[in-house]
Amino acid sequence: MREWIKKSANPVEKEDLERHDKWLCMMWPRLKLLHELLAEDGAIFVSIDDNEGHRLRGVMDEIFGEEHFLGVFCWKTRNTDNRVKSKLSIDHENVLVYSRGEGLRGRVIDRSDFQNPDKDPRGPYVTDPLTGKATAERRPNLHYNIVNPETGDIFKPDPARGWITDKLGFNALLKDKRIWWPASPTTGNPRKKRFLTETEERMPVSSFWSDLKGQSGADELDQILGERLFDFPKSIEFMLRVLDLATKPNSIVLDSFAGSGTTAHAVLALNKKDGGNRKFILVETEKYADKLTAERVRRVIQGYKFEGTQREELLREQLNWTKLQKAAALLEKAESIEKFEGSGFDNVTKTVEGGALVVTGEKKITEKTEGLCGSFTFATLGPEMTLDKLLADGLPAFESLAKYVFFTATGRTLSDVSKQTAKSFGFIGETDVYRVHLHYQPDKNWLQSNDAALTEKLVDEMVAANKGKKKLLVFAAAKFMSQRELSRQGVEFCQLPYAIHRILGD
Repeated sequence: MREWIKKSANPVEKEDLERHDKWLCMMWPRLKLLHELLAEDGAIFVSIDDNEGHRLRGVMDEIFGEEHFLGVFCWKTRNTDNRVKSKLSIDHENVLVYSRGEGLRGRVIDRSDFQNPDKDPRGPYVTDPLTGKATAERRPNLHYNIVNPETGDIFKPDPARGWITDKLGFNALLKDKRIWWPASPTTGNPRKKRFLTETEERMPVSSFWSDLKGQSGADELDQILGERLFDFPKSIEFMLRVLDLATKPNSIVLDSFAGSGTTAHAVLALNKKDGGNRKFILVETEKYADKLTAERVRRVIQGYKFEGTQREELLREQLNWTKLQKAAALLEKAESIEKFEGSGFDNVTKTVEGGALVVTGEKKITEKTEGLCGSFTFATLGPEMTLDKLLADGLPAFESLAKYVFFTATGRTLSDVSKQTAKSFGFIGETDVYRVHLHYQPDKNWLQSNDAALTEKLVDEMVAANKGKKKLLVFAAAKFMSQRELSRQGVEFCQLPYAIHRILGD
């Protein structure tokens, strides 16, 4: 597998008859690890084209389980004709969705309906009818006039239906500012706000995303970085759609193939929009990580130079027969968006795209795009910590072996080793539970001598330095004390890796 996925092997070269096997060998361990990392109530979204899509489905079924397959979203990635030889323009990609635990069936909430036109501090909401189902004869307490305290408009109840609550209940909703008012009694009735943070209602979401602007990702990246540095980046609109469906306000989002950093950009944008505290973890190769991926995140946090028209989608309302029957209420909602959001935009337009009413705000930017705020830590991987790598040139240096044994013993990374301390009694680092020692010199003769063994004198030095009275883990070539005596003093002896002894034997 290592031979297959190294650079010189060209694992996905077109003429290689084993290219599909090599691609699967590259994906398999990564997907296994992602399965282990995924939260019990989490989900994984994998975007893939038709080249390996059907093979990926088989692997995902085996790793995540067929019973945890949620479905496939088909999204429009291209807005232009792409017919080359086949006379067929491939304009879409697929997103496979699997869950880690019981599945997402019935858990996904389509948040596109939730908006916040009046900047309510409780966040995005939808409105539910206040009309009830009881006649005045049956429930006279549900039949009363409602007055808008700001305009004085009077809304009379439907004699056959009334309201859903009595006057006392309505006054409580009014006091809590949960009433949404139409422009006048002729355009509709008052409605009750239901906030996204409170709702438990499960709503279906379409698996066909024909309304996305797939090619806009390149333009977005060009605006941020000022030049074309990455081919076919995902668009913000696409990633916002995924995050909207997959995350809660405090979710952790991992993108293990981060590319241009669209995922982090979308997390920051969604946090700003709904006040969430989502966190992102991005993984990318050295080629792109700092100068492209991280640089994009830095700029969208701080703001970046830009001159041109910036567009923001303010409302997307999917049109269906039921909503078209209430066209006046729908237009009222769109106009309320324009009323409250429009002050920050030079122009607000209403269009129909992909069967949805879309309200878009536009504003001219002459100097700098406002930053989204936030922060992140940039970290790089150190050298590969495998024994083969460690022993490639013979016995490893003390510092290299110290980092290796500390990681294998504790699962944590050792950033530095004090050479002065190491020369005395081999202390290399500690955790909340352990102090770790390495009794070692990269010298074959020394390792084969009695000096390399753990002795009573050396143990006394280590115990005396253990001010916190933690357990001691001691790596050495041999020991001149019984484990019973070592255990009595809180010391656990660990043999040096076998491969080192093999070198000594050679």
